[in-house]
Amino acid sequence: MIFQLRNHLPTAALAFLVFFFAFHALTGQRGLLMQHQRAEQLADRQAELAHLQATRAQLENEVRNLRDDHLSADLLEERAHRLLGFVDPRDYVIRQTPSRS
Repeated sequence: MIFQLRNHLPTAALAFLVFFFAFHALTGQRGLLMQHQRAEQLADRQAELAHLQATRAQLENEVRNLRDDHLSADLLEERAHRLLGFVDPRDYVIRQTPSRS
């Protein structure tokens, strides 16, 4: 009886390994069944990347316009108004209430 089990032990071990790897190839973190979720996550992150790149380009443009060698007086004045809250007495100020969506 024990001799018969020893004959089948390598086959059982090989069958277990095949089952183990097949199971994880299907259901693992990078398995075939998770492919749809990874594709959705990739699309979300690509959209976030595009948004961050646009924001960065806008900030780089503002920084470029605030440097000493290429100073934009309008942008500098706008930043001063926004940060300090002061306006020129000759300016017309139109206050808007935030829209409720």
